[in-house]
Amino acid sequence: MQPVVTTGMPTLVELVRQLADGRTTSKALVTAALTKIDATQSTLNAFRVVRHAAALREAEAADRRLAGGERLPLLGVPIAIKDDVDMAGEPTAFGCAGEFPPAEADCEAVRRLREAGAVIVGKTNSSELGQWPFTEGPAFGATRNPWHLDHSAGGSSGGSAAAVAAGLVPVAVGSDGAGSIRIPAAWNHLVGVKPQTGRVPTWPQKEPFNGLTVIGPIARTVEDAAVLFDVLAGTGDTYAAAAATTPDRLRIGLSFRIPYSIAPARLHPQIRAAVSGLAGALTALGHRVVTADPRYGVMGLAFLPRSLTGVYEWSQRVPERRLLDKRTRENGRTGWLLSGPALKMARAADAPLRKQLGSVFRDVDVVLTPTTALPPTRIGLFDGLNNFHTDRLMVGACPYTWPWNVLGWPGVNVPAGRTDGGLPIGAQLLGPADSEPLLLSVAAELQRARRWDAEKPPE
Repeated sequence: MQPVVTTGMPTLVELVRQLADGRTTSKALVTAALTKIDATQSTLNAFRVVRHAAALREAEAADRRLAGGERLPLLGVPIAIKDDVDMAGEPTAFGCAGEFPPAEADCEAVRRLREAGAVIVGKTNSSELGQWPFTEGPAFGATRNPWHLDHSAGGSSGGSAAAVAAGLVPVAVGSDGAGSIRIPAAWNHLVGVKPQTGRVPTWPQKEPFNGLTVIGPIARTVEDAAVLFDVLAGTGDTYAAAAATTPDRLRIGLSFRIPYSIAPARLHPQIRAAVSGLAGALTALGHRVVTADPRYGVMGLAFLPRSLTGVYEWSQRVPERRLLDKRTRENGRTGWLLSGPALKMARAADAPLRKQLGSVFRDVDVVLTPTTALPPTRIGLFDGLNNFHTDRLMVGACPYTWPWNVLGWPGVNVPAGRTDGGLPIGAQLLGPADSEPLLLSVAAELQRARRWDAEKPPE
């Protein structure tokens, strides 16, 4: 299948400027976004909910506000949100089949987006309860990769990533509980920010997946991601300013070590070469790149109880549990079994693990690793598999991201290149607590050097 590509989409920063200057209107932008969504839904399949009438009404209201001189960070800009957060009047299916009631209120992240003036055109597809790094399921079909429709857009924020990569919207919101922002960003040639735990409010959920899952931005440029991040975090222009700042000379730790997990994983040689190339670019920018492997240990014992208990909790909210994937039902049962002492011990490991892995930052400022071990997988690869074989394939493809969810520390995916077949490759910039400004500054410096923002899926 040939790639899906639409006419070029200006960046978020450019659109905000055009709206403020009167060179375009929100209604024109939202109409164009809805047209592109409708034209690609039968192939790309990025959206679960499309808000045709409501988005146009909101765009017209935004135009009146703009004409009256009002200026807000996202006023009139069409964006998308992942279908795991509540938006008043819309269902929150989180990749599941069945008839879900409309949410009664906006979650805090959506409230902040609306307060900043964004026009939310729809909710994007996710794998069922966000469990897998592919966005496919019986509830909605398969969300495909704009760079090659035979391949996955990744997951679980695959719909958000596909929508941005194909130019349907300039930015989108995703969530990340084991790599679910960074993996689809890597596989779609995008910037994806996993914030520090607690940076973006998750209300009405107190701690999604027991503190593993965070909400963050997916964008084509670091600047766009930073602007959206500032809105979500309520930090003014903190992250936008960081993206405009050149970092001091840093010590960058390059690591290819794969964390220990239940299944073997092997790094694809073209991904190793691409990430090494990014390390070379950092050296050319004046940074000192050294080998530095975090001491992962057996972190899965701290991850699985938190993750699977979260699956159990979410599965209890589904109106028709019989429609859940068999793998989800089994994971939910395991989560119920782990919801007692095992979960308490997993949470008690937070501080020791931060000390253990944090020791790497005595020697380096930032760690650079691959985001995934394999390029985008083919659509249908996981169809019909049981949990054991799904987990083996999943870990083999994506073993690098989940430890930072256990730690609760930030990470940023940046494009690292493409395979010989044209499939995108990503790399992670990982830092200790409160390092988002530094990571965004390094990512922006790399973007200026590598100019990945000028690339798009082929015609």
